[in-house]
Amino acid sequence: MKSKTANWFECTVRPERQIENGLTKAVPELYVVEAVSFGDAEKTITEEISAYVSGSFEVKNINPAAYREIFFSEDDNDDRWYKAKLSFITIDEKSEKEKRSTVTYLVQAATFSGAVKNVQEVMSGTMIDYVIANITETKIMDVFTKE
Repeated sequence: MKSKTANWFECTVRPERQIENGLTKAVPELYVVEAVSFGDAEKTITEEISAYVSGSFEVKNINPAAYREIFFSEDDNDDRWYKAKLSFITIDEKSEKEKRSTVTYLVQAATFSGAVKNVQEVMSGTMIDYVIANITETKIMDVFTKE
C-alpha cells in the first residue's frame, strides 16, 4: 500500500456510451483527480477522459473531496474505491477525557474486507489509537494523480 496526500476533486463526467440496444447514451461516471484548483481539475479530467472515450463527453460537476489522503493498492485485482471514516482517539491532558477526531480517507480494494485490511495495513505504521467508524463503497471509477 502507498498513500498520497493532496488536494482531490471528485468529477462527474457524462461520456456517451453504447448501451445494450445499440444506441448511445450519456451515462454519469465519477472520477477523482489531483488538482490545485477547480480549473486545474477540469483540465486534468478532460485530458484523462479524452484518452479513454472515443465519442463526446461533458464534465457535469466538480467538487472538492472530503478526504485529503488516498490509500492506493498495488494489487491489480483491487478495482473498487471505499471511503473510510476513522476516529482518532486522544486523551485531553487537563480534563483526562477521551477526545475523538474524525478523518475520511479513500481506500482502494476489491472487497469490503479488503478495504478494512488495507486501512489496518497503512495505520499499523502509526502510533495513534483509532477506530474504523465507517467504510462504504463508492461509485468512483478511477483516480488520476499528477505523477
